[in-house]
Formats: sequence, structure tokens, C-alpha cells
Amino acid sequence: MTNTENKVTIVIPNYNGIKFLDNCLRSLSRQTVKADVIVVDNGSDDAGIPDAKEKIKAHPDRYPNVQFKVLSANTGFANAVNVGISMCNTEYVILLNNDTVADERMTERLLYAIERRKNIFSVGAKMLSMKNRHLIDDAGDLYCALGWAFSPARDKNSTSYSKPAQVTSACAGAAIYRKSIMDEIGGFDEAHFCYLEDVDVGYRARICGYENWYEPTAVVYHAGSGTSGSRYNVFKEELTVANNLYLIYKNMPAFQIIVNLPLLILGILIKQIYFMKKGLGAAYAKGLLKGIKKIIRHCDKKVAFDSKNIKNYLVIELELLVNCIRRLVG
Repeated sequence: MTNTENKVTIVIPNYNGIKFLDNCLRSLSRQTVKADVIVVDNGSDDAGIPDAKEKIKAHPDRYPNVQFKVLSANTGFANAVNVGISMCNTEYVILLNNDTVADERMTERLLYAIERRKNIFSVGAKMLSMKNRHLIDDAGDLYCALGWAFSPARDKNSTSYSKPAQVTSACAGAAIYRKSIMDEIGGFDEAHFCYLEDVDVGYRARICGYENWYEPTAVVYHAGSGTSGSRYNVFKEELTVANNLYLIYKNMPAFQIIVNLPLLILGILIKQIYFMKKGLGAAYAKGLLKGIKKIIRHCDKKVAFDSKNIKNYLVIELELLVNCIRRLVG
């Protein structure tokens, strides 16, 4: 169990990422605010975890307060972080990708940002590309009425997006979460396995009236696609498309789906054509079928409509439409 004297625990899900892990952990040892660290290994088969554990044990000065939880199989990102979160006794949890290097003030700045108000559920860091540090990798994610999740800051200059801003969801690659709210809304949905699970949890928090923010002074450098291998590939597209259909079904009440249906259909058609041009049209179509199957399999997980949240739904709907315009013209 983690040290209760600390306010925050850092959870790092790891799958075949041993080549990244050392630099990630070393960056955490230099943080201005100290935190316990839990590495949840998702059944890696790159044979590096035993050596890493021995190295950490031999050099406690380089890797303070690091513990490992080793799972027997690859259970997906969502389950791995849920396991790590369940091990935490702290008020806040930072989720961090294994292929990142954190600026020394990351923890400090994320803590400062989330403690501004009690209704803030999550705050995402400013993620910069490891290879091209003048480019933004992620600065918070938005969701729009076309059924698209997107990061408007991606590939923009690092000097851009220099002010805190509300977002649909924080990118779980580098974000802090208030554990009490996480417990309230049910944590990450393991049915996602990986991809869009952070959008789903952020959306559910928004339904309940909580906020998600982006904090530009919390900086993390991200290698990107450390597990999947590339920005676009068959595995990623099939799973992302399936998860997106499931996310819509799960989080939108019937009246909201009906209102957005023309735009949702348009969004699917545009994406199908887009991925056909990239040679991934079959993967996209297959993902749609998998999404329907996922909805049927997990229909019991649909968020129950509560009239007390009607204001929150209306606010979200307005943002979905505004984000749709922003996505198309931006």
C-alpha cells in the first residue's frame, strides 16, 4: 500500500515498455513534490521487469518509493490503471504513460491545478513530443457531435495553448485525478481495454457536473505509441472505432443520440472515407461491427439518465456542437 503522508500516487501502466521505463522513473525521482510510484505491468513478455525490479532495489536513491504490481496477462490499459488506483490511499492519483519523461515540476503543477476547486475531477498535463520538443502531443481532448474525440493542440507549436482551459477529458497519458470522484463514477471502464477510456471517464464526470482541465505549466515529454507502435494501425483503428460507438451508446441518453444522429452518421461516413484513403477502410468497417457487438455485450453499463443532471447534459450538448464547428474549421 502507498504512503498516506503523500497527497498523490503516480500509477504507470506498462506493457512491453521496459526500454522506456528507466528514463520515466528517473524523471519522477527529480520531482519537486514527491509521490509514491506504482508500476502495473500488464503481463509483459519483453522479459525486462525482473531486471528492472532488481535495479530499483539496488539503487533506492535513484528510484525512491517505487513498487511493482505484476499481472499475469495483458488485461488492457483500463484494468491496469484500475488495479493501480485500487492500491492507492492518497487523495489524488496521477496516471502516466511509461514512454514519458516528466518535467521536474509536473507533479507540483498538477496538484496546484486540481486543488483550485473541489469540483475538478481531472487535470491533464501539456504533453510535448519527445522527438520534436517544439511540438505538442496533447493538451487536453475534446469530443464533438460528429462522434469524434480529438486533441486540437496536436502538432501545434509548444508555445501554443499556454493558458489553462476546460476540456471534455484529460489525456490519461499524463493527468491527475481526484480519487473520491473516481470512486463515485466507477473508475475506468475495462470494456474499452484501451483507447478512449479516458474520454469515457471524463465524459461520465461531466454528466455528474464535474470539470476536466488542461494545465500548460505541467509539462511531460512523450515518445508516443510506445505500445501500439504507430499513430495509425489496424489494431488501434478497429479498437478505437468500436470503443467510440460504445462510448456514444453508453453516455448519451436516447434523446441526445436522436438529436445528434445526423451528425453522428456524417462523422462515420467521413471517417470511413478517410481511413479508406489510408488503406485502413476494412479495419474501420470491422471496428464498427465490433462496436455493435460491444454495445450488446455491455448494454448493462449504460449510464442511467437522471433528471437532476439535465443541465449538465444541455451544457455538454452545446459543447458537442461548438466542438464540431471547431473541429471542421480548425
